[in-house]
Amino acid sequence: MTSPPTEQTYSAERERAAFFDAIRTSTQTMPGLFAWGVVTGAAMMQSGLSLWQSLLMTLIVYAGSAQLAALPLLAAGAPIWVIAFTALMVNLRFVIFSAVIGPHFQHLNWRKRLWYGYHTVDLVMGLFPQRFPAHTVGKPAGKQGYFTGLALSTWLAWQLGSIIGMVLAQQIPASWGVGFAGSLALLAIAIPLVKNRPTLVGVAVACTVAVATVNWPYRLGLVSAMLLGIATAVLTEQRMAERSEI
Repeated sequence: MTSPPTEQTYSAERERAAFFDAIRTSTQTMPGLFAWGVVTGAAMMQSGLSLWQSLLMTLIVYAGSAQLAALPLLAAGAPIWVIAFTALMVNLRFVIFSAVIGPHFQHLNWRKRLWYGYHTVDLVMGLFPQRFPAHTVGKPAGKQGYFTGLALSTWLAWQLGSIIGMVLAQQIPASWGVGFAGSLALLAIAIPLVKNRPTLVGVAVACTVAVATVNWPYRLGLVSAMLLGIATAVLTEQRMAERSEI
């Protein structure tokens, strides 16, 4: 006689289903992420880094904007503290990402949370809260599977694109303008994530601030744009919720 399914069996099935849901959800942004990885990989090689240095950078840093911000400074021989400070400013957004996603996994041990922190990148931040918003904290069903699916597909697309960019770096003419190509790739990633009014308003504010502060040092304009964009999106969502309750 077959024993009835246990709660553990049901939980494993939910996690597995959530994992494949995440894979399907992330496919819409993978081409843009892959292209962005190619641009970043080529830029690392063209800046004078060796193949092994480039591989280590993309595997350890795993943040395209910080990598591209640091490369000109590395090529110019800037002091290490300047390079580190610039990368820190560009990556301050990950503090906010962790504050949003972290509470969903606070029941896990520190090793797993550290591993999840490594994978909490822009695309994961863009997609995970859509499936599991703030009010689902404390309800873990499917979250690990969904996060793992997003993290795996994102990591593979980025690393594969970066490695191909490193290999083909010498075949990409400088006249092609890899910076512009990278901007187009980022747009291909970002546009599918804009699915509601709060997100649209936040993106509009962030873009406006980023353009207005483009000449600020240490990429502080980028950080300001991010903070104001997120704050505007949150306030817009709160206002819409209050109106719906009236």
